[in-house]
Amino acid sequence: MTLTALEKRNMMEWVKILRKLVERKKSKKNPEETKWEESEKFDQYYKQWKGLNDNFINVPTLYVKLPSEEEPLLLKLREESRAVFLQRRSRELLDNDELQRLWFLLDQHHTPPIVGEDQMINYEDFLKVGAEAGAKCQQFFKAAVFCKLLQADPYGRISIMQFFNYVMRKVWLHQTRIGLSLYDVTGQGYLKESDLENYILELIPTLPQLNGLEKSFYSFYVCTAVRKFFFFLDPMRTGRIKIQDILACSFLDDLLELRDEELSKEMQESNWFSAPSALRVYGQYLNLDKDHNGMLSKEELARYGTGTLTDVFLDRVFQECLTYEGEMDYKTYLDFVLALENRREPQALRYLFRILDVQHRGSLNVFSLNYFFRAIQEQMKLHGQEPVSFHDVKDEIFDMVKPKDDLKITLQDLIKSGKGDTVASILIDLNDFWTYENREYLVPDTSEESEI
Repeated sequence: MTLTALEKRNMMEWVKILRKLVERKKSKKNPEETKWEESEKFDQYYKQWKGLNDNFINVPTLYVKLPSEEEPLLLKLREESRAVFLQRRSRELLDNDELQRLWFLLDQHHTPPIVGEDQMINYEDFLKVGAEAGAKCQQFFKAAVFCKLLQADPYGRISIMQFFNYVMRKVWLHQTRIGLSLYDVTGQGYLKESDLENYILELIPTLPQLNGLEKSFYSFYVCTAVRKFFFFLDPMRTGRIKIQDILACSFLDDLLELRDEELSKEMQESNWFSAPSALRVYGQYLNLDKDHNGMLSKEELARYGTGTLTDVFLDRVFQECLTYEGEMDYKTYLDFVLALENRREPQALRYLFRILDVQHRGSLNVFSLNYFFRAIQEQMKLHGQEPVSFHDVKDEIFDMVKPKDDLKITLQDLIKSGKGDTVASILIDLNDFWTYENREYLVPDTSEESEI
């Protein structure tokens, strides 16, 4: 059988195609070589795009500048990558079902005998539970954790309840850290005032104790709550707080305590974040605001508390604190209240020290003390009382504080002495000074009571 010219031509084409296919299979590269070639091509095109020469070496930088608002693509990329990271970290935490299973395993493997009401577990059974609990629980089943919870048990065991509470606390801290990080716009581990405001505003509906608040009061409540965080955790007024500091302090616990629907009246009154406390502070502000302009003048603030704060102290408050045309807004008032209600705390003493330091020397000398105490003496005269000698008061103050330098008192001296609140009180408030002077008569005689 003879082939036509057309058939011969078609056959030759097929032969060429088959040969090419065989050669391609022979020269096929492994995935690593292909990946290397792709990387080389990318570097080549990237250098051409950036205008870099072939000798350019990319050295990692120690500081990476955050993308600006003019770089929306980079901002979006950073935001999405952080969201993915936080989601991954959230999935690594134990959920309710896994916590219940952990409790079941601990209860199943408890080590007898039972002492009191607590079930106990020794290290051997502790490791057995860890082996059955799963990968997520491995971080808790370590020798260091067991030793940390080990107490004076004669059998060398730890309390199952204490261990489970430890796990719950760790899980809660990580959940809260992730929740706060979602509001960290820059992703640097800090929250600005607006970030924390957004967090608390979205938290309000989840707190049953705040269900009675009207929505019109939400903004004032958020301001009241946020000021406590910033007053105590940002005393240098940088405008931001570390998320770690928020987790380490007790304020977040106090705030989340409002999830308890059966919280007692006494607990609510002592909790700064409760509805009664916030309404009390805001109500006092409104009562002081006699002209109803939403701001407080010096004369209006003078009625605060017992109305016995000295004019000299109030003058200094308005000199040192942020005011608007000589009047104080609600946010500045909150700092003022927090300082006076927590005078024993170092942050409050820092606030008061800044006001008492008239000469801005970083210390209080005899002139500074006399500057404020003269106003106390004048008020005593107005009330028909015999003024106390300044020299006696000055000697008492230096004896209480025992400063390093006998001629001046620093902020650290006040904090270290533990008497900073007393010193500040007797210099700024006539009622507090009178209470201090008559402390021996006001404190009941315990010896007489014991005899009765």
